[in-house]
Amino acid sequence: MKFACFELQDWEEDYLKEKFGNTVDISFHSEELNIENVPAVKDADGIVVFIYSTIDKQVLDLMPNLKFIATMSTGFDHIDIEECKRRNIIVSTVPTYGENTVAEHAFALIFAISRRLIESHNRVSEGNFSPTGLTGFDLFGKTLGVIGVGNIGSHVIRIAKGIGMDVLAYKRTPDPKLAADLGFRFVSMDELLSQSDIISVHVPYNKETHHMLNSDAFSKMKDGVVIINTARGAIIDTTALVSALQSGKVAAAGLDVLEEESIIREEHELLHKEFPIEDLKTVLENHMLLNNPKVVITPHNAFNSREALMRILRITEENINGFLAGQPKNLAF
Repeated sequence: MKFACFELQDWEEDYLKEKFGNTVDISFHSEELNIENVPAVKDADGIVVFIYSTIDKQVLDLMPNLKFIATMSTGFDHIDIEECKRRNIIVSTVPTYGENTVAEHAFALIFAISRRLIESHNRVSEGNFSPTGLTGFDLFGKTLGVIGVGNIGSHVIRIAKGIGMDVLAYKRTPDPKLAADLGFRFVSMDELLSQSDIISVHVPYNKETHHMLNSDAFSKMKDGVVIINTARGAIIDTTALVSALQSGKVAAAGLDVLEEESIIREEHELLHKEFPIEDLKTVLENHMLLNNPKVVITPHNAFNSREALMRILRITEENINGFLAGQPKNLAF
């Protein structure tokens, strides 16, 4: 059985080499798989790729032995799924890996704002140890509004309940049992906007969620609300957010994602050399969030824990083992 792996970092290559080097004929390639280099792996039975490898009909035509594709990503739009179906090629993905990781980062942003951590650190680094003017606020007893109650949103609710917050949540298809188990209420979007002290966004980005938080949504919120976004930047209308911050409608915002990041498909993509990270910096400097003292910005880092990245590899390992054992898992179709 021959396997070829593409787009791996050194530590990822070392991991898979240790796991499979003695059981399959496995080769490693730092670049993406494409029509130019596919002849070098034309005999492969299986491949491991990331999103920069385009697995289309042209590539598949040159790999007659291919039976299995493991993509180290949640999405699989870089793979011609219909062609894989036609050829009976199994495609496995990494459906989830950072639910608790992202939820914890959302609360890191909340704590940074509620306890004025950035300002406090900056003051002490300048040799000033006075707490005057650094008064924060308790989270206990405050109302957290969670927009989107999937795996990540559910973890956010668990953390919130653990520190004594009331939780309101919005989801297109409410789950009464989950609400009863975790002790929160599903409400309409309007009620969530009007009743929440802090609002945290956890929905996927699509046509329906584009600018979900716009000027109309901000107008329905409490004065002095705090906005947290660890989902996708374009869910929030940046112009509307800047205006709400200027007016005081929004007291503070914690943002791990920004509207200019629409080119991002997978968080793991940010760790690859192909991602044009400098392009973001240029665009960010052109709007008013980057240097706003009311805003805490992190560089799309909510997913980026050692454990989460290792889960990607371990799920990929499980996917390969499942294929080798004739019991494939995490299938794209």
